[in-house]
Amino acid sequence: MKKIGLLGCGAIGTQIALAVDSGKIPATLTHVYDQSKEASELLVSKLKHKPEIVKNSHLLSSNPVDLVVEAASQDAVKDVALSVIQNRKDLMIMSVGALLDESVFEVLSDACKDFKKTIYLPSGAIAGLDALKSVQGELDSVILTTTKHPRSLKGAKFFETADIDIEKINEKTTIFEGTSKEAVSLFPKNINVAALLSLAGLGSEKTKVRIVADPNTDKNTHEIHAEGKFGKMSFKIENVPDSTNPKTSRLAILSVIERLRAICSDDIQIGT
Repeated sequence: MKKIGLLGCGAIGTQIALAVDSGKIPATLTHVYDQSKEASELLVSKLKHKPEIVKNSHLLSSNPVDLVVEAASQDAVKDVALSVIQNRKDLMIMSVGALLDESVFEVLSDACKDFKKTIYLPSGAIAGLDALKSVQGELDSVILTTTKHPRSLKGAKFFETADIDIEKINEKTTIFEGTSKEAVSLFPKNINVAALLSLAGLGSEKTKVRIVADPNTDKNTHEIHAEGKFGKMSFKIENVPDSTNPKTSRLAILSVIERLRAICSDDIQIGT
């Protein structure tokens, strides 16, 4: 069985840990870390098989694990990812927005080649990445429209400077239009799907993003439209927000659990 180290013990990390503990993911969770010691202890208390809580994030990959799963933040990726690869461990990243920093992406890409290790990026809360990657060389445009309830967007960096009071939005309102790179920077916990689309398609400067706040919705909805020499494709995904963290779609958690299950299984692999 593969040994997993977990970075981040919040809503996503907890669901991953429970999936391993129940046997849904055929692996062993051996080490965990969170900036909040209380969060780490709370997570471990929920598990039958108790992983070790390490004292700092870099100790995850210095232990005998096969794979480190990041479920913390973009800053955590920037701080820890390179050392994980240098310690010759594979890495799964949930906070994909960190990779839209070109210097981070290039350093990690080179490190994977140098140390012959792999970084996995689950498809998260969207669909269609397989198709988008297939036509990458023939794309002319990619547009993402994301619609969420205002409470799912609350606390984003965007509102520090925007002349918008998220509490006072009482009808469907477009609050942001720009590039994927801008969106990921201003909504670092809300729009990692934009980073995935960028990496699979046209890049962060050419992928367009529209963010809509709708107080009458109970879903996190992502609509993707792509056009090019290959033709056209459109996807619409209506996600139920996770019950413990409305910023995260339930599908994002199920996606990482399934990707981990596939990585840890000797099985027929469907899609990528």
